[in-house]
Amino acid sequence: MILKYLLEKEFKQLMRNAFLPRLILIFPCMIMLLMPWAMTLEIKNVSLCVVDNDRTISSRRLIDKVTASDYFRLISLPHSYQEAIEEIDRGNANIIMEIPANFESDYVNGSTAQILIAANAVDGMKGSIGSSYLSDIVRNFASEIKVGKSIAPSIGIKESTLNLFNPNLNYKVFMIPALMAMLLTLICGFLPTLNIVGEKEVGTIEQINVSPINKFTFILAKLLPYWLIGFIVLTICFIIAWIFYDITPVGNLGIIYLFSLIFVVAMSGMGLVISNNSATIQQAMFVMWFFMLILILMSGLFTPISSMPKWAQVITYFNPLRYQMQMMRMVYLKGSGLLDLLPQLFALLIFVVVLNSWAVISYRKQS
Repeated sequence: MILKYLLEKEFKQLMRNAFLPRLILIFPCMIMLLMPWAMTLEIKNVSLCVVDNDRTISSRRLIDKVTASDYFRLISLPHSYQEAIEEIDRGNANIIMEIPANFESDYVNGSTAQILIAANAVDGMKGSIGSSYLSDIVRNFASEIKVGKSIAPSIGIKESTLNLFNPNLNYKVFMIPALMAMLLTLICGFLPTLNIVGEKEVGTIEQINVSPINKFTFILAKLLPYWLIGFIVLTICFIIAWIFYDITPVGNLGIIYLFSLIFVVAMSGMGLVISNNSATIQQAMFVMWFFMLILILMSGLFTPISSMPKWAQVITYFNPLRYQMQMMRMVYLKGSGLLDLLPQLFALLIFVVVLNSWAVISYRKQS
């Protein structure tokens, strides 16, 4: 009965705030509609300079093939490699492709025609991925020449590529489930923290401390509204992903809700630990933002965990967001079942026990 009145108080406080309910609804919509386009993992419109020393029909065909793709944008055709370097120095170009003077005659005579690809490595990702794209286009062009000239490859290997789980290589399928996990982290971990610290600042928590309400009931009343909001937001995200991106989970939607329930309990426990040790909203915001930034960056949202250094990979084992993102991607892309997700399930349950036990112990209610 006491829990009922406390929940009524929390919802009244929430609805009395003119800004927060709107933010809770608008924020996930903006994240889901804008971030997948802004946080693109595809490299397009790479600025390209081509130094054509051959100036033949074949070199022109190669240039046309490169510029016909969406990945490259031809900036200029300088007369020398040094002029192309100056374009990079001025920040106008990212990659240089230099075609040698004897390009056409070399491949006609059966010799190796070498093409130079130089990338501006200031932006390491654009340089490396752009160079890889350009190399693939050149290799495809060479294969077309061999077929047209009936020149058999020296090694009889047929290459076949099969893209499993994401056949169209659509990065949004990989990014959107992870964004849902990030939203749950912000709403179910960040907002309860500020709510409790806000009670400290206005002094109402002192009235609760001298009341007969036990600390478990008080903490549960603080968390339940945001758990409900978190699941509403998650459902909205499912609908947005389906309507705007035509992305639906291959696996069972119930598994996502089950893991999300465990995850929000874990993240709420983390938020409670921070709120119990913070005296002001400003202090709680700085501490929470510090942890949120680390959790998001070390979760695999932007950088694959396997590409991180070994010491960083060890740190990710202590990040609950890592396991939630793995679950979301496995269910959405692969259709994984509960048995496939047992490692993530056990890890999240450990976080639930540890963080919430810490939260209850660190909350000192004066009776």
